[in-house]
Amino acid sequence: MLLQLSTRPGANDRWAPFIKLSCNCGSALEQTSSDSRSTGVLCFGVFMRVLLLLAALLFGLPSFAASRCDVNVPTERVDLDQVSLAYQSIGRASDPALLLVMGLGGQLIHWPDDVVVALCEQGFRVIRYDNRDVGLSTWRQVPASANLTFEVLRYKLGLPVAAPYTLTDMADDGLGLMDALQVRQFHVLGASMGGMIAQHMAAMAPQRVESLTLIMTSSGAEGLPAPNAALVQLLSRRSAPNRAIALEQQADLLAALGSPQIEDDRQALLQQAALSYDRAFNPEGVKRQIMAILAEPSRVPLLNQLRVPTLVVHGTADPLLPVMHGVHLAAHIQGSQLRLIPGLAHRFQEAFKAPLLAAVLPYLQSHREDVAHWARIDPVLPSKLL
Repeated sequence: MLLQLSTRPGANDRWAPFIKLSCNCGSALEQTSSDSRSTGVLCFGVFMRVLLLLAALLFGLPSFAASRCDVNVPTERVDLDQVSLAYQSIGRASDPALLLVMGLGGQLIHWPDDVVVALCEQGFRVIRYDNRDVGLSTWRQVPASANLTFEVLRYKLGLPVAAPYTLTDMADDGLGLMDALQVRQFHVLGASMGGMIAQHMAAMAPQRVESLTLIMTSSGAEGLPAPNAALVQLLSRRSAPNRAIALEQQADLLAALGSPQIEDDRQALLQQAALSYDRAFNPEGVKRQIMAILAEPSRVPLLNQLRVPTLVVHGTADPLLPVMHGVHLAAHIQGSQLRLIPGLAHRFQEAFKAPLLAAVLPYLQSHREDVAHWARIDPVLPSKLL
C-alpha cells in the first residue's frame, strides 16, 4: 500500500501518528542486525493493528450495534421462590436496564422486535419476560374453588373477588427476576395489565425504579368508562377445542383491539395468533390473570403517594381502556407526563409504532442517568394506603 502525503503545511496532521510510528520503527530495508529486523517486524505488526482498528471503527459500527441488539438471543429461565420465569436480555449488561412488562395473556414475543431493537439502540439493556401463567413461565395449578364465571358475577355485583394470586404477586415476580439478574436499578415500561403490575413495582421498590412508562393502562378506579361490550365477549372466549378455532378466536380479538383507522390483514392476524399458539397456549392461565385484575382494588391511594418519574401514554381510540383511563392515571401521579396518541387503540399496530416511540424514547433518554430521586423516596406500604 502506498500512502501519498502532501507537502502543504498542516496537510499531513491526520497522518502524524502513523508518520511518528514509521519514524520510530524505521524502514525494514535499513535494518541490518537481527535485533533491528525483529523491531521492524514488531512495529509493522503494530501499524497493521492500528489500521485494522480504524477499519473496524469506520465500517463496523452498524454491524456492531446490530449484533448488540440482536433479538434472537436465547430465551433463558430463572427460578424464583414461587415461579420460574422465561426471559430474554437484549443489549449490553453494562447498559441501563429497561424491564418490559406485558399485558393480559401476552408473551414476551408480543413486544414487537423492531420496538425492542429501537429501545436497545438508545443504549438500554432491554429485558422482556413471560408473566406467570403464560408463555414458557410457570403455569399455576388452579384451585378447585377458582371459577372465572362466578368471580365475574361477584365483580359485577360489587362483591369481593377471590383470585389464585394478585397483581402484587406478579409485580414481585418482576422484581425477583431483576434480583436474579443482579440488576439493582432499572427502568420499567408496562403495557395494559403490565402497566398495572408496573405501578406496583414502583410502589414496592421506588429506590430501584428509575423511571416508569405506562402504556394503555389504568388506575383501576371505579367510575371510569367501561370497555366495549363486544370486546368483553371476545375476551371471555378463552377455551377452544382445537388449534384452528383458537387461531380464529385470537385473530378476532386482535382485530377488535385494533384502531378503527386501520384495516387489518386477516392473514397477518392469523399468523400472529399461530406464533403465539405454537409457542404456548394456556387459556386457563389467562383466566387466572383476569381474576387477578378483577380482585384488584383501586390503585388511586397508591398512585397518590408515588414519586417515581412517570410517563403515561394512551390512545384516543382504545376500546378496552378508553382514553379517560390514561388521563385519570396521569392525574393521580405527582409530576407525571401524559402523551395522548390520536387513533391508537389497544395494540402495537405498525402504523402507531413510530408515534409510540416518538413519545417514549425522548422520555427514557431524559431519565437514562437520572438517579436524583432515589434518596427521597420511601416504599409505599399497604398500611399507609387510605
